[in-house]
Formats: sequence, structure tokens, C-alpha cells
Amino acid sequence: MFPRIRNLREDRDLTQAQLAAYLHIHQTTYSDYELGNLNIPASVLIRLADYYTTSVDYLLGRTDEYRPYPPGRRK
Repeated sequence: MFPRIRNLREDRDLTQAQLAAYLHIHQTTYSDYELGNLNIPASVLIRLADYYTTSVDYLLGRTDEYRPYPPGRRK
């Protein structure tokens, strides 16, 4: 189960259908992500983290720090 993506969505008064449209997926697929019935692909986690301006680690419950990591240096 991924309670943080549900909580973030509900805190912003968004519907599953709105997030699904943003992610270009079906609403039922998004619902299955929230319920933990489907693993969330990395590309979707990254888009959600960007949308909520947080980190993938926060979404996955690996940290309680909401702020995203600073951008890394690219060579």
C-alpha cells in the first residue's frame, strides 16, 4: 500500500481521475497503485515526485523529509 500518494492527492483535493489523466493512465490503474495492488513503475514515481515537489524516497516511505533532494551536478 502507498498511503503517501493517496494522502498527498487528498490533501490537494484531487481525484484519482485527475492524477491518472496527468500520468496518462487509467483511473483504475492509479487506484491499484494507491491500494498496493500494482507496483508503481519508476517513471510514474518520478512524475509524482516532480508533481508534488518531493522525492521518490518520501513517496515510498523511505524518509520523512518532504523536501526534495537538491539537484545533482551533471557533467
